[in-house]
Amino acid sequence: MAAEKLRDLSQPMDVSLLDATVAAFYGTGSKEEWHYADLSEKHYLVRLKCTVLGEALEDRRAAADHILRDLQNNPDMWLQVVHILSSTQSLNTKFFALQVLEGVIKYRWNALPVEQRDGMKNYISEVIVKLSSDEVSFRRERLYVNKLNIILVQILKHEWPARWTSFIPDLVAAAKTSETICENCMAILKLLSEEVFDFSRGEMTQQKIKELKQSLNRIYISITTGLYFSIPSRGLLDEGTVLMCYTLEKLLNLYAAPAYRNLTLQCLTEIAALSFGDFYNAQYVNMYSIFMVQLQNILPSHTNFLEAYANGTSEEQAFIQNLALYFTSFYKAHIRVLESSQENKNLLLVGLEYLINISYVDDTEVFKVCLDYWNYLVLELFEAHHNMDSPAGNMGFQMPMLSGVAEGLGSQLMQRRQLFAAPMSKLRQLMICRMAKPEEVLIVEDENGNIVRETMKDNDVLVQYKIMRETLIYLANLDHEDTEKQMLRKLSKQLNGEDWTWNNLNTLCWAIGSISGSMGEEQENRFLVMVIRDLLNLCEITKGKDNKAVIASNIMYVVGQYPRFLRAHWKFLKTVVNKLFEFMHETHPGVQDMACDTFLKIVQKCKRKFVLVQVGENEPFVSELLTTLPATIADLEPHQIHSFYESVGNMIQAESDPDKRTEYLQRLMELPNQKWAEIIGQARQSVDFLKDPDVIRAVLNILQTNTCVANSLGTYFLTQISLIFLDMLNVYRMYSELISTSIAQGGPYASKTSIVKLLRSVKRETLKLIETFLDKAEDQQHIGKQFVPPMMDPVLGDYARNLPDARESEVLSLFATIINKYKGAMLEDVPKIFEAVFQCTLEMITKNFEDYPEHRLKFFSLLRAIATHCFPALIRLSSEQLKLVMDSIIWAFRHTERNIAETGLNLLLEMLKNFQASEFCNQFYRTYFLTIEQEIFAVLTDTFHKPGFKLHVLVLQNLFCLVESSMLTEPLWDASTVPYPYPNNGMFIREYTIKLLSTSFPNMIAAEVTQFVNGLFEARADLSSFKNHIRDFLVQSKEFSAQDNKDLYAEEAAAQRERERERMLSIPGLIAPNEIQDEMVDS
Repeated sequence: MAAEKLRDLSQPMDVSLLDATVAAFYGTGSKEEWHYADLSEKHYLVRLKCTVLGEALEDRRAAADHILRDLQNNPDMWLQVVHILSSTQSLNTKFFALQVLEGVIKYRWNALPVEQRDGMKNYISEVIVKLSSDEVSFRRERLYVNKLNIILVQILKHEWPARWTSFIPDLVAAAKTSETICENCMAILKLLSEEVFDFSRGEMTQQKIKELKQSLNRIYISITTGLYFSIPSRGLLDEGTVLMCYTLEKLLNLYAAPAYRNLTLQCLTEIAALSFGDFYNAQYVNMYSIFMVQLQNILPSHTNFLEAYANGTSEEQAFIQNLALYFTSFYKAHIRVLESSQENKNLLLVGLEYLINISYVDDTEVFKVCLDYWNYLVLELFEAHHNMDSPAGNMGFQMPMLSGVAEGLGSQLMQRRQLFAAPMSKLRQLMICRMAKPEEVLIVEDENGNIVRETMKDNDVLVQYKIMRETLIYLANLDHEDTEKQMLRKLSKQLNGEDWTWNNLNTLCWAIGSISGSMGEEQENRFLVMVIRDLLNLCEITKGKDNKAVIASNIMYVVGQYPRFLRAHWKFLKTVVNKLFEFMHETHPGVQDMACDTFLKIVQKCKRKFVLVQVGENEPFVSELLTTLPATIADLEPHQIHSFYESVGNMIQAESDPDKRTEYLQRLMELPNQKWAEIIGQARQSVDFLKDPDVIRAVLNILQTNTCVANSLGTYFLTQISLIFLDMLNVYRMYSELISTSIAQGGPYASKTSIVKLLRSVKRETLKLIETFLDKAEDQQHIGKQFVPPMMDPVLGDYARNLPDARESEVLSLFATIINKYKGAMLEDVPKIFEAVFQCTLEMITKNFEDYPEHRLKFFSLLRAIATHCFPALIRLSSEQLKLVMDSIIWAFRHTERNIAETGLNLLLEMLKNFQASEFCNQFYRTYFLTIEQEIFAVLTDTFHKPGFKLHVLVLQNLFCLVESSMLTEPLWDASTVPYPYPNNGMFIREYTIKLLSTSFPNMIAAEVTQFVNGLFEARADLSSFKNHIRDFLVQSKEFSAQDNKDLYAEEAAAQRERERERMLSIPGLIAPNEIQDEMVDS
């Protein structure tokens, strides 16, 4: 058969058969082409299902795909590449052959004999020179030449500079022979520099990247000089300025013609974005000047761009968008040049005026283009302004003789600030008018003009808000007075009705909220007094339910952003909170949710204020609130009541007097406790009462309320949970029995019925309440002794007895929390925990990687807590039980779910450290060292487990440090199976690792593997070097080549994010006060 003939690579391939196969795969051949061969190939054509009768294209493609894959996977196929390229005329076949060759270059190049490597690189070079030496063939075969260039660059990454020292001289010599060869040489150099400088991370080893960068930098001058003098028409380049002027003149003339205006503007934008240092500054200024004169004739600066865009044709709209791109590109590259003379400054201001007006256009893409530049510009201006107060100190001037230089610099910065003052003022107005909606605002206007509750977050809007907020923060820091004046002027127009619309009020208030923290405290106080007063007045005088909902939303957003102001002004704080209580009775969609969210946010930052008796008050606000609590929450939904109770819990937590705190807690929990007592009383008379769905919902609601308060109060919640604890466990046991009975009778589907789901919700909330309290409570042993023993049978025993579908994963997280909290005090209870959950949970989660996802993560979290705090309990396990533990840990870090794999790796690290410090160190490592090393290398080199790279490295470092230390006093090898007596464990592990990796990576030569393993031992003491050495190996092995390798650099990325956060914290307001986790002073 012809297919088998193709697969037989012991003789030169029949290229015409390969052409037909490739054509069948791409579906490009005609029926005649399928039948190109003589009758002896008939069976092959049948195989391809390409007979005259014509089967489906997909069948033909599948058959061809199968053959091509077989050829591609054949390790000897690359030897046919030269023959194929020399014989075929099909571009697709050439690309297939080059794809085969590229795979060999990436994965097996260094393992090839020198003669084969030299032969291939010489052949590729010759084909490139041949095709690019002739203008006609170069243009005709451009795609083919480009692919050959890529192949050559892949070879260069291995060969140059060490093994192909003559490459650059050869390149320059070839470039001197013709213009087209020179052009292609430039393309090769561009590809090479991009590979080295832009795409090298994760593709090459650190040393190779460094070597190539140094080589390229070193020979840059000789390359440019050689290629410059190689161009026959270099006289034009000698007159480069003339050429550029001529080009710009022609483009600007075409720009005046409407038919070519958009295309010309796109060309000018590309030119404007280029930067050649100072050489062409005069030409750029001239280009900008002529452009601005022509633009003002076409479209005067006073044009209303908002209306022009809305009413314009598609060509006119494209012109406005291209105009925005032109201005932003030009200013990013050349704005400093325009600041050099007064005439240029005037034109710059006119251009900025245009860009500000374009920014009002109601088109998301146009606005994004403008916003990106405004953010860039104001950041540059702010950074200069930020350093202006002490330029000498900031720039390292320390000698008195340089003070004049510092003064001169300060003067320049001041002049620049004055130059941009007017445009920045207009930009503030723009940002205020177009401010995007923050995440906290839940009330929006729908497409029908109705005010509704937001149902889904718009991520694009949130990203836009983040950029606009940052831009406005910089603008506010540049001129606080102008920012305040513009906002208050716009607010007064809302109050007098001159500029009243929902959108205008929204954007203004979102802007006011976004600059929180940017002003000094005194200015912020003055500003907020006027803002909140005017907004409250606006709410009073405005009629209409929707109008009031919009104003309420804005009041809540603004006050929630300024906790510092509220803490300093009790009367305003009290007024605002009472206003929130009013909004809690407003049934308009979203208002009550936002009122409860804002109340919680304010209380968390100002809680101390509510438990003090303020001037002019008879009692603390919290006492007054508790008196009126039933009326305040009367109109709230259950989830809103839970939020309200959490807020009040935060107030009570701030009370320092234990007696008052207990009294406040009793008053707060009076309503849920009455309902609880009523339900338990009825249940004592008839247990069936607890089976009523409404009663189950009431129990769930009471438990959720308790959980929210426990979350706020922590240890101080002890009196309340003690009151309901035992009854709660009885309800838990009863509901658990009901669930098990339902599932046993109804099968797996019973767990999905509404009643079983409701019962399980009560069980989960019970566990969550206990876990929340114990987690938040201070580390007091008597609390653990009081609450843990009564739970052993109702909770742990119930978990063991239940059917798998009835087991709650929260049991595992509860006992993980208990062990993390009470540590060694739980040592005696670990065997009971182990017996109840270990075997039965493993049976649930080891059948596959999908079932019971919550149980998986929480099970390994529990194991980690035991390993960390109760390690002696693990030592007491039998060898079979310990093996089960280790197998489960290995199973965990093999998991493709990131959280589970990371938990397994952290657990493994805990186990390794604890066993190293124990008397069983030798016994443990003799049993598990080789298994752990083998499994870690397996996941390390598996691309599905890249996120665990940091922990893989830590485990390996731990193992290699241990084997070279004195901790292991017995051999790791089995003397009965290893005849050679190694001098020490280090030598044995060195040889074992070399064999392991050589087997796993046959594409790497023995010397490379040996060098890597030796490097691991040498770098074991330095984590950074050890990590980089492993990164290089992963690239060298080609397991991670040509993939997204950002997970290998996750630590560096995290460090970069931390540096960025520190920078943002240094700028007033850039991180909102509510986002700063540190407890704000509240006295």
